[in-house]
Amino acid sequence: MIVTTAELYKLAYGKYAIGAYNINNAEQTMGLFRGCIQSKAPFIIQISKGARKYTDKRMLEAIIRSAAEIFPEAIFAVHLDHGDEETCIDCIHSGFYSSVMIDASHESFEQNVAITKRVVDLAHSKGISVEAELGQLGGVEEDIQVDEGHACLTNPEEAVEFVKLTGCDALAAAIGTSHGAYKFKGHQSLRFDVIESIQKRIYGTPIVMHGSSSVPKEEVRRINAAGGTLDPSACGVDENEYLPAAKLGVTKINIDTDGRLVWTRVHREFFRDKPSEFDFRPPGITFQTEYANFIAAKNVKLGSADKLDEIRAALKK
Repeated sequence: MIVTTAELYKLAYGKYAIGAYNINNAEQTMGLFRGCIQSKAPFIIQISKGARKYTDKRMLEAIIRSAAEIFPEAIFAVHLDHGDEETCIDCIHSGFYSSVMIDASHESFEQNVAITKRVVDLAHSKGISVEAELGQLGGVEEDIQVDEGHACLTNPEEAVEFVKLTGCDALAAAIGTSHGAYKFKGHQSLRFDVIESIQKRIYGTPIVMHGSSSVPKEEVRRINAAGGTLDPSACGVDENEYLPAAKLGVTKINIDTDGRLVWTRVHREFFRDKPSEFDFRPPGITFQTEYANFIAAKNVKLGSADKLDEIRAALKK
């Protein structure tokens, strides 16, 4: 069942986080739905600007509609991840999305406000929620690249003004994470002081954490053992920090890189161990199972596991 992002936020705020997972194809979608049913968790499907180009937006939307029929017990929202103004407008008019993200964080504060406000006004007229970004994460995600020298944490005081001026429904904040597989060095972690300061000032507005993959070292090790050349020092967010962050208003946590690592590990190992194989379906089947298990485990860490019955009951009221 497709619901609005706002409905999920209202039920989860301050208690647990909703996992927001990017999809690009049928295998990811099937694994995602199975993992969330397995863990009895609500979730948010994210479609990025890059994913809409990779397959064609109509194909992805059709896959999601089909999955909703195959798994009628699932409860989820559909969200545009990292959209520019043009893409947001297209998604808003499509009538398919529960929410859109406008990312104008690379612009000046004034320009960010102006662009975000335009998207908010249009989206709200259609009953769609808007996520906006303030501050900049470092790292690389698709066509987004910010070197660490230009990354900057979200200023809590600016966050108040930004939310007030734009009317955005959720704030993607730079709180110490970065995009891609290389997030932290040494013993760095989330900036809980910044999260707490932001929540105090915009209490009730969901905070969104991007760049939240944990980059499991065992996945990296197995990928490299099967011919990959990933940096073994790659390090991500400690999964044990998800729930404490959720208690401070981080209501949506984006996870993409980890899923790509699972895909890469499964396919590298399969074709390493069976070099005469050329059929892509056997590793695709294996991936669906592995990805479902991965998703189910993430939902436990997010605190959203076993919440389906509670959410279903609340939505009926």
